[in-house]
Amino acid sequence: MRRQRHDMITETRAKLIAAARQAFGTVGYADSSMDDFTAAAGLTRGALYHHFGDKKGLFQAVIKEIDAEMTDRLNRVSAAAPSRWQGFVEECVAYIQMALEPEIQRIMFRDGPAVLGDISQWPSTNGCIAALSESLRQLKAEGAIVDIDEEVAARLINGASSHAALWIANSDEPQETSKRAVEGFRALLEGLRVDKM
Repeated sequence: MRRQRHDMITETRAKLIAAARQAFGTVGYADSSMDDFTAAAGLTRGALYHHFGDKKGLFQAVIKEIDAEMTDRLNRVSAAAPSRWQGFVEECVAYIQMALEPEIQRIMFRDGPAVLGDISQWPSTNGCIAALSESLRQLKAEGAIVDIDEEVAARLINGASSHAALWIANSDEPQETSKRAVEGFRALLEGLRVDKM
């Protein structure tokens, strides 16, 4: 019985998140309505309120889901690289380039900051900084990068990559902006390397 209830709750939440994600990704946060989500999911407004509180709560759940998917993709990029350094660089670059993808661009980098505020204050940011710090610690232990405070470098890299993604997402020419941002970001990261070639 308890398992059945848990499955129903999970299914209801998943339906609402999927419906909201579709709406947020196509028409945006401002132009989507709770009635749209509930109708698409075949549920009532009461279910939305019960599980997420309000539209903003549902939006936060969508952001969390997309953020987790982005993290999985970035981990795969890093793992596929021939060296830890290249994996680190390619992971950072891939994050910036994700701002070109329509759903990520609209939800994460346009509507996200407008609805949830400064991206550097989102709950997921601390996890990103911790992961970056650990990668930098390992690179430093290998002697691949200069002796630098890992947390400081992680915060600077996180800020630069987030700002680059926001710049791309809000650019009139996102492809050109992405190209410039990636070139500049690679050059910045090269400054950390011990063996610059």
